[in-house]
Amino acid sequence: MHRTLALVGLIAALAVVLNFFGMIAAGGRVADTAGRLGFRARVLLLGGDAGVVTLAQSALFSATDLDTMVIDEFVKNQWLLRNLPFHDAVNPVGAGGTLTYAYNRQITQSGAGFRAINAEYTPGEATVQQYVVNLRPLGGSFQIDRVLDGVAAGAETAFQLQQKVKASAAAFMDAAINGDVSVDANGFDGLNKALTGSSTEVNAAVATDWTSIAFGNDTAFAALDVVDTLLSYLNGPPTAILGNKALLAKLRGIMRRTGAYTRDIYTFNDGTTNFVEQYGNILLIDPGTKAGSNTDIIPVTHKNADAIVSGSAAGNYTDMYVVRLGLDGFHGVSMAGRPLVNTWLPDFVHAGAVKTGEVELGPVSVALKATKAAAVYRNIRVS
Repeated sequence: MHRTLALVGLIAALAVVLNFFGMIAAGGRVADTAGRLGFRARVLLLGGDAGVVTLAQSALFSATDLDTMVIDEFVKNQWLLRNLPFHDAVNPVGAGGTLTYAYNRQITQSGAGFRAINAEYTPGEATVQQYVVNLRPLGGSFQIDRVLDGVAAGAETAFQLQQKVKASAAAFMDAAINGDVSVDANGFDGLNKALTGSSTEVNAAVATDWTSIAFGNDTAFAALDVVDTLLSYLNGPPTAILGNKALLAKLRGIMRRTGAYTRDIYTFNDGTTNFVEQYGNILLIDPGTKAGSNTDIIPVTHKNADAIVSGSAAGNYTDMYVVRLGLDGFHGVSMAGRPLVNTWLPDFVHAGAVKTGEVELGPVSVALKATKAAAVYRNIRVS
């Protein structure tokens, strides 16, 4: 009798979870008899490269509707996870370092020029440097007493699952920007570490003051010049400008008054919406806050007078990133033949008062294939 009631409770909890996340709309999918994309449609969707997939596309390969809903929650909670291409190249089969991904990062470009008759070209080569990243699992667990789950008819499980997804998405974004294996050996290196000291780190020892911008005059256009200067460091069309809410508030005001700002509505599969802001064709993205806190992922740091360079004013400073997503630029790395997201619901069927649920992304990492696929402008004073 108790086993039957527990099973009924688990089914009810699962139904609430699925209802909480919302069923994916069927429109826009080319489905086979199982309700998923057929093999041909999947290959076409991935541009003919079965080794590249975004997290949003991985929902089409999910084994269960619950995994699909959880992936949608990841996608809604974090822009990077919605758009970052993952190269599922690390093969879990075999012995050795199967969670290791080695790649070459282009540091400098090759040149070309004219030569005189009867003279040779001056040799010059593009330079690359090999980098190795280790894929890491990222996620978390939660525990629920079976009494609380029963009283709330599964709503507590749904709530805890959603909050764990939200925290995991924030932790991934934080690692993608601030990750440093010398600080957290279980993580991976992010953009901040990759760009420090590189040719696309701009104004590392210079202060730029945006506190006294007068909209509509030369100070506003000078601020846009800073943005355009940063964008010019990339070796292809930029995908996004990344900045915290203080920086983006400045940018919105400047761009609106120059006619360069647009804002549209993005609709997710479950019908919920979000705003998409752009500078021309380039997205403006706030990475948000760190998992479990209100601390900005891209921080605003107070610096004393002369801390950056002699004559720099005291104030609150931040950085602005630009990035170009792609397999030849900045992308994610995942395991071949393995789902990007896994979910384990609490097992209320068997004995035990307190049960554990888990959400896991990966193992994953990020790779910057070219130094010029990302850039950072340091030390912008916002207040």
